Amino acid sequence: MGTSSCGDGEKQRIEDEEQYGVLLYYKYTSVPDLDELVSFYESSCNSLGLLGRVRLSPKGVNVTVGGKLTALEEHIAAAKSNCLFEGTDFKLASCHHPLNDKVAEECGFTSLSIRVVEELVTFSPCPPLKPPEISNAGKHLSAAEFHSVLQSANGKSENKDLVLLDARNLYETRIGKFESDNVETLDPEIRQYSDLPTWIDQNAEKLKGKNVLMYCTGGIRCEMASAYIRSKGAGFENTFQLYGGIQRYLEQFPSGGFFKGKNFVFDHRISVGSSKGDIIGSCLLCNNTFDDYSPRCRCKLCRMLVLVCNHCRVKGDICVCELCRKHGKSEVPLSLDPSNQPSESNGDNIRRKLRILCLHGFRQNASSFKGRTGSLAKKLKNIAELVFIDAPHELQFIYQTATPPSGACNKKFAWLVSSDFDQPSETGWTVAQCQFDPLQYQTQTEGFDKSLTYLKTVFAEKGPFDGILGFSQGAAMAAAVCGKQEQLVGEIDFRFCVLCSGFTPWPLLEKEEKGSITCPSLHIFGSQPGKDRQIVTQASSDLAGLFDDGCATIIEHDFGHIIPTKSPYIDEIKVFLYQFI
Repeated sequence: MGTSSCGDGEKQRIEDEEQYGVLLYYKYTSVPDLDELVSFYESSCNSLGLLGRVRLSPKGVNVTVGGKLTALEEHIAAAKSNCLFEGTDFKLASCHHPLNDKVAEECGFTSLSIRVVEELVTFSPCPPLKPPEISNAGKHLSAAEFHSVLQSANGKSENKDLVLLDARNLYETRIGKFESDNVETLDPEIRQYSDLPTWIDQNAEKLKGKNVLMYCTGGIRCEMASAYIRSKGAGFENTFQLYGGIQRYLEQFPSGGFFKGKNFVFDHRISVGSSKGDIIGSCLLCNNTFDDYSPRCRCKLCRMLVLVCNHCRVKGDICVCELCRKHGKSEVPLSLDPSNQPSESNGDNIRRKLRILCLHGFRQNASSFKGRTGSLAKKLKNIAELVFIDAPHELQFIYQTATPPSGACNKKFAWLVSSDFDQPSETGWTVAQCQFDPLQYQTQTEGFDKSLTYLKTVFAEKGPFDGILGFSQGAAMAAAVCGKQEQLVGEIDFRFCVLCSGFTPWPLLEKEEKGSITCPSLHIFGSQPGKDRQIVTQASSDLAGLFDDGCATIIEHDFGHIIPTKSPYIDEIKVFLYQFI
């Protein structure tokens, strides 16, 4: 009996050590040495086998990692030994090990990503010249204090001076939110956090003179948002935030308290509910009660997560989210039959065509690329205007025959060139030094700065442009610009990119990690290895992997080094573009 008891105890000890957990924490503080902090996280997380996201900036840290509970506790202890983390709220939750590989990968829990960023959370797509000071953020209310305020208000007939403000995205508020009978809850219904300042600007009168109770998942989004509200001056001083977010509130009130439904989380757990297990979400298509995001269904137009029940998912109906419907895009079917397309005008609301800047491939020019994309331009004529330009690097004319060709030839250009790049000779023609190398694009890594300066001029003189379309090397150039989009605000502004037969322009994007580029993107490339003799399929797939899965769309076709314009490919291209009209 004694031996058995000892064995059971040892088994339990091992199981406890292997128990999995998720750790969330953030801290706004001045970081004296970013390199040292990066080294700390690389050493601590790698040695402990932690996976997830670590975001560092000169103004603090934002961390979401998973691993064995014992490893997470060791990491917390190591962080606490650094005075930088004094007062940090380390939110540690035990849970099951990631079971759904697709969800874990999409949430970034199959690898470790440590990045230095400008903003710990992107508060605005166009950062203000003078961002709000975090030191001016709303007063922190503990879960108990937050609950007490709502409880006091619940006993009154009306509370016009008190409002709840949800700082989260629509797909989060669908499945859970705070509700109090006598307190209005303001749901901005935004796709992403960076849309919140615009909503605040447009709805300032709903907040002015009120006691504003803000909340989000773990607290970090309320820090900047509450500071932004308070920066508006008189009438906006009484802005408060739930310290530790919904997570701490549900720990304090396991039965849910004033929070109804589930708390959406950005890791493999997907959502965390109260002991009640109540469901407030509903299927987008049939409206039946449903709140499970594990199938990862997305709006066909904007790619936002949507709730679609098992029955409707089997039927295969097209999903268009509430926001796309609200803005008049609900009638865009997958087939995009001309008879079903939105009309050019709707009363006084005239639809403007998208303007798309087109970047040709290596050893091409604007004229030849315009000719090659004639069919595409024709099929998009009702929704887009394609603008073509020559790249800034003029190339040598080369030939592989015994004698150079006779007659005039149009100049050829490039966005990126190799280190041994030579300017065109006066004679115009140069004999090729070797046979065509299908992997030559891997050595064309120079000339980006000149091309970027040139594009700034193009945007200033020929803009504005809604998006950039790049083909082959032009796609690599466009991708590099997307990677620097935050630094280029005001000089190169665009809302989306279309990358055709693209590849990663090393070393321009060597520091970018999987899913780190957030520009909405459409990736078009051949699905069968070998069909595209210029750019291998894997190279285009790897480039697509650098873009955030939530705003990246991939179209794989059965052809070679082209942009397909037959159905169903052209239909999918139109579906992507319609979300920006």
